[in-house]
Amino acid sequence: MARPVTILDLQKMRDEGRPITMVTAYDYPTAKMADEAGVDLILVGDTLGMVVLGYDSTLPVTVEDMIHHGRAVVRGAKHAHVVIDMPFGSYQGGWRQAMKNATRIMKETGAGSVKLEGGQRSAETVRHLVEAGIPVMGHIGLTPQSVNQTGGFKVQGKTPRDAVHLINDAKALADAGAYAIVLELVPTALTHMITARVKVPTIGIGAGPFASGQVQVWHDILGMYDDLNPKHARKFANAGEAIRGAVREYVEQVRAGQFPTAAESFYMDERALELIRRMTPSADQDMSEAAQVLAELEEIRADSQP
Repeated sequence: MARPVTILDLQKMRDEGRPITMVTAYDYPTAKMADEAGVDLILVGDTLGMVVLGYDSTLPVTVEDMIHHGRAVVRGAKHAHVVIDMPFGSYQGGWRQAMKNATRIMKETGAGSVKLEGGQRSAETVRHLVEAGIPVMGHIGLTPQSVNQTGGFKVQGKTPRDAVHLINDAKALADAGAYAIVLELVPTALTHMITARVKVPTIGIGAGPFASGQVQVWHDILGMYDDLNPKHARKFANAGEAIRGAVREYVEQVRAGQFPTAAESFYMDERALELIRRMTPSADQDMSEAAQVLAELEEIRADSQP
């Protein structure tokens, strides 16, 4: 079995020009499948609030949510490096709050690192966490936890001023010790410029082909939802329709009496079955033979002993 991917491996991949692959996972089976498929990184994203828990945004997600799902993912990942999002409210209060929550997340899940949003404003927090031995992945561009401030899910860095700000954000995170930086909804040319200006891996989502790697949401690439179709995502399978079709077929066959059949059923010794019938008579039957039946059942049990 291949050893787990480390942040040093990711840096080497970036330096050698080998694309880094990353997907989200929120439970044991998806983590196990992603790991077996060979991804380098698994992100336990706070997107679980939207794609798993049914919230309208990532904001309601708690540290407890991330730990609960993170534990399951770590159990399923044997090779991929697992990084867990720090949810809204777990680090915005400053580096001391971030240290407390990041330490808890790392200890209680066994993950390899944490991820937090924000560029220059988060650089001090990143520095303190890294100095304490906690690997940190940064996240700039569209930062979903700041969606109320940015005015929705829109491409970031389209004006010269905003673009320069994002470049400086990336530099600040790299200088603070972030081992990688997610670039979300960033113009392709700007992604190319940022990637050329920092020495750590960049991971794009809706940021074009020039980042050091790519990350996608599990449910997006599998087509799990008809009403969630981000422009930056490609459906590599229509698993959602396949699942719905399977459940519809199950419902129809149960209602039609076609499931279960003999192939899905279990049977017992006819002799024992007859004795059970005699032991459990209907209300108008005589119970006087119960003792005899028990004796016969004991005989069957004795005969079955090796």
